[in-house]
Amino acid sequence: MSRQWKIKVPASTANLGPGFDSVGMALNRYLTLYAEPADEWLFSGEPGHLDGIPTGKENLIYIIAEWVAEKYDVALPAARVHMESDIPLSRGFGSSATAIVAGIELVDRLCDLEMTLEDKAHWASLYEGHPDNVVPSIYGGLVIGSQFEEDTYLVHAGVPNVDLVAVIPDYELSTKESRDTLPEGFSYKSAVAASSVSNVLVAAIMQDNWKLAGEVMKKDLFHRPYRQPSIPEWQRAELLMDELPVYGATLSGAGPIILFFVPQGKGKEVKLQLRSHYQEQAVEQVHVDAAGSQVEVLEAAASFPLAARR
Repeated sequence: MSRQWKIKVPASTANLGPGFDSVGMALNRYLTLYAEPADEWLFSGEPGHLDGIPTGKENLIYIIAEWVAEKYDVALPAARVHMESDIPLSRGFGSSATAIVAGIELVDRLCDLEMTLEDKAHWASLYEGHPDNVVPSIYGGLVIGSQFEEDTYLVHAGVPNVDLVAVIPDYELSTKESRDTLPEGFSYKSAVAASSVSNVLVAAIMQDNWKLAGEVMKKDLFHRPYRQPSIPEWQRAELLMDELPVYGATLSGAGPIILFFVPQGKGKEVKLQLRSHYQEQAVEQVHVDAAGSQVEVLEAAASFPLAARR
């Protein structure tokens, strides 16, 4: 019987306000792959968030797997891959980052590379250019990191004690489109100010001081002045801060999802309150994923989804 694997990769939220390209947290939305060796590459996907995915070697998962195989100087065997996902595309939950991590997990199994978590995090961050989305999807929890040329620096900060509620608009916003609203550079004075806010955010998170973290999210100088004017859901979120039992709210990654940070135990209450203010958007409570990417060996052919065996 051929080897078969189930690869489950959590979504992520990046930046958490001023932590630009360096702070990220894994979330309980998932890209799931069912994979097995085959004569040629073939990708299939469940309808929904995977509509229109490339079915051959133009798929990002293959591109990543081939790239890593070249780094290890090994041949990449073909595979048949069936994909399932409950991560909304191009909304700010790291959908492309999960594909990068899935590709790394897949090549690790296909080529018996026996990569460590550190290896996987390095390749993912090197390819992406920054660790904020990809590394939390590998480790789980909250990760603070920096990618500097070939070197990857990471701090795994555990699982935060906070509830999360997401407002999910029905329109997509690509990372490139969102980044195009940002300035090309900062003056010396502006860079110091923006970095100091980011430093306080990280220190507050490490102390589990989410009240302070929420306050400095509103002081974000990297994104807020440039991205907020084009995202009405974010503008409305700031108007609601004083009347809701929340620490703060900010853009998730490149957006347009808005993520509210809520005292533990109050997530359900805040979700119900937010639904009255965001009647045209989906409002969902999400949780921090603590486990990161997981690979399960499937022993029986019957474990492979029926849709993938057709």
